[in-house]
Amino acid sequence: MSFSISGKTAIVTGGANGIGLAIGRHFADKGANVMFADIDEKQLVRELGKNEEGSNTRYFAGDLREKLALANLLSATIDAFEQIDILVNACRQVVVSDPLNPDDDAVEMLLEQNLMTALRTSQLVAKRMIKQAEERDDGPAGTIVNLSSIAARRTHPNLLAYSVSSAALDQMTRSLAVALAPHRIRVNAVAFGSVMSASLQDTLRENRDYRADIEDHTPLGRIASSAELAEAVQYLACDGSGFMTGQIMTVDGGRTLLDPVAAPAH
Repeated sequence: MSFSISGKTAIVTGGANGIGLAIGRHFADKGANVMFADIDEKQLVRELGKNEEGSNTRYFAGDLREKLALANLLSATIDAFEQIDILVNACRQVVVSDPLNPDDDAVEMLLEQNLMTALRTSQLVAKRMIKQAEERDDGPAGTIVNLSSIAARRTHPNLLAYSVSSAALDQMTRSLAVALAPHRIRVNAVAFGSVMSASLQDTLRENRDYRADIEDHTPLGRIASSAELAEAVQYLACDGSGFMTGQIMTVDGGRTLLDPVAAPAH
């Protein structure tokens, strides 16, 4: 089996910043055509420049919580690259929530942002993949990779909403994997711990003790690079993982192996 994604077309949501941007760039460097999707158009332009025909990277700006934006994303990708082989749902948000405040709407907000956006995007893209597969003989019709978190299993009281949305995303991954398997579409997820994204770098600059706390609670003793996470996503997206579906692959340096009391999820 090949680990190559060269020539395949991928949509990466949350592609303007952080981990989504790193995954999209990694895919493009590996020869894939990549549509970076995000609500932040200014950041997309800043990172990617103008959309240019003939380039293997394009961007789409829109609020993916809206059905019209999703339809336009699909159309823009087909217009640019003619097909869709890979979807990476990297659009995610983390907020602090009060577990004892009945007026706190963080759970509803993150279920909409982190779960429902990924579900609706997956449903729409899967329909396109199925249509494409009808024109082919055999082989995979497509792959979907969701970005989850170890917070689905290890939590903190202030991360109730994020933990709930991550756990729901894991179960969505399993359910879609079963539903789409007859159509030769695989669905998996990467649950990660601490990754050296731009937002984490900002946090570490403000709180130097936080880095030591993370490293102390990670058996491998360090924070992952964005490239390491991108490579894990590539593995789930390529033909080399062709018999994997419905799996939540953990990339956390061994953090979830420790006593939950000693290893906070954030």
